[in-house]
Amino acid sequence: MYIYNVTINIEESIQNKWLEWMQEKHIPNMLSTGKFIKALMTQVMVSEEMGGITYSVQYTCKSKETLEKYYREDDEKFQNEALLLFSNKFVVFRTELDVINEFN
Repeated sequence: MYIYNVTINIEESIQNKWLEWMQEKHIPNMLSTGKFIKALMTQVMVSEEMGGITYSVQYTCKSKETLEKYYREDDEKFQNEALLLFSNKFVVFRTELDVINEFN
């Protein structure tokens, strides 16, 4: 398994609008690409000096190859949509995680 982790710090003034968009549009649209098995959205419980509220969304896929296919086929469209709706109101960084083992 492989995880595409997107960490976003969003301005408080648009937090509710952004949360609604993420949960009702963006995450379902990401999952509808067929490249991700599931998504987990969390709030990062650390105060940032720059302000804002930080969230992490983890999209699980079967392999790095699947994630690379997402980058080639879908990533630009999704990033452009976020920029169009929320430009200059957020900071984002992305990381890739290779799952070594899962414990339940």
